[in-house]
Formats: sequence, C-alpha cells, structure tokens
Amino acid sequence: MNTNRILVIPEKTDIEFEEVLAVWTAAGGAVKRLGKYWIRDEELTGRSIALYGNQTFALVLAQIYDVDLLSPDDTLIARLDQEWTKRKITLTQIAEAGNISFPVFAKPVIPKLFLAGVFADHAAFAAATNGLQSTEEVLVSEVVDDIVAEARSYVREGTIKDLALYEGEADLAEASLFLAAFLKKNSQQLPAVVVIDLAYCSTRGWFVLEFNACWGAGLNHCKASNVIDCIIEATVNKE
Repeated sequence: MNTNRILVIPEKTDIEFEEVLAVWTAAGGAVKRLGKYWIRDEELTGRSIALYGNQTFALVLAQIYDVDLLSPDDTLIARLDQEWTKRKITLTQIAEAGNISFPVFAKPVIPKLFLAGVFADHAAFAAATNGLQSTEEVLVSEVVDDIVAEARSYVREGTIKDLALYEGEADLAEASLFLAAFLKKNSQQLPAVVVIDLAYCSTRGWFVLEFNACWGAGLNHCKASNVIDCIIEATVNKE
C-alpha cells in the first residue's frame, strides 16, 4: 500500500469513514479533514492527495487541487448484454418519454437531476422532470419488483477485492462466480478501480444493478482493509 498521499475527507464523517481512516492511519497514511472544503487549503497545494467523500465534496476538491477522479461511465449499463443485467435498460432523453412503455424505473444520467424511482405513467415522470432540459439523458429499465438481496463489490484492475451483502440474504459464492464471469468479459470497459453493486431475485438470479465510483461509495459491509487501495487509487494526481 502506497501511503505517500494525504487522504482528504469531510470534517463530518460516519462509522464507515472512520473504518477507512483507521486502516489508512494504521498503515502510516496522513489524513486531512476539511470543513469549508471550497476554500483552498495551502497545506494541500502541490501535495499528492486522495479524495473520499460525497459527490459535491469530491468534485469541488478535484477542481481546486487539479486531480482526476476515476468514475465508471454512467451509460455503460445500458450497453451491457442482458446476460449481465437480466433486464432491458435503455438510454433515452426526457423528450422521448412519450415512447416509453410504463411502468418503468428511471434515473437521470447526471445524478440528482430528479429523484430516481418507479414511475407508473408518463404523467408521473413528466411531473418529476418538469423544468429540466428535454435533452437530458435518462436510463430507463423494466421494473424488477422481486429483488431479495443486494451486494456491493470493490474491484481493482478486474480483480474482486471484496464482496458483501448489504440487503437481504442470498448465496455470496454464486454472486462471486457471476461477478468473476462478468469481469472476465467486461473489465476493459471499467475504470481501474470501481464499485459494482449486484442484486438477486429467484426468477433472474444474480445481475448487475449499478456501478459506482470508489471515491464516493460507502463500504456497505465490505472491509476497509480489503478495499483501501481502491479508494486511494480512485484519485489520480497529475504529474
């Protein structure tokens, strides 16, 4: 583990943050807690850093300190074979909502433009997206209403670093086999470090639920000691 970086986190944290910090500091890594993070901290200028926090925190700091954040392509899931998603997912625009067969699960490609969820009809979707640009991209999926378990995995260079259930109960050994097969065929489409969430239902088995960035994802029962490299390497310092 390379501990030459300063791990930069929000001043207000939670149990999972503290688990990450405990592993990092035990290995000799330095930590900087920031409250007013939008104000440049001269102690960090020109230093090698790693960011771990919510989206606003990380994106603002990435701009201030001129670092890159490794994030999965938000539209990738719509291009995956249904062998992995077990459901039809399409990428569309708000303007094309009239062509959608409701009910659907819909989420914006740009996070938090509107609240993701199941929309019973076009009127409900139109109300949720009212005022947004008609060209905004949306991921639309058929509704899967019998999910009984969800699991989080941290992946580094195509290798599973940890995998843990965070909702329900299901066979993690089967989940691991499914994920390994997925990575064997698709890891080249992913960043070097990434979080992959899986879901399970009896009718479809295990499937890819979504992708997340390691710099902003919670542990969800994964062990900090197993995934600390994923979190640190999600920030790329420019030479």
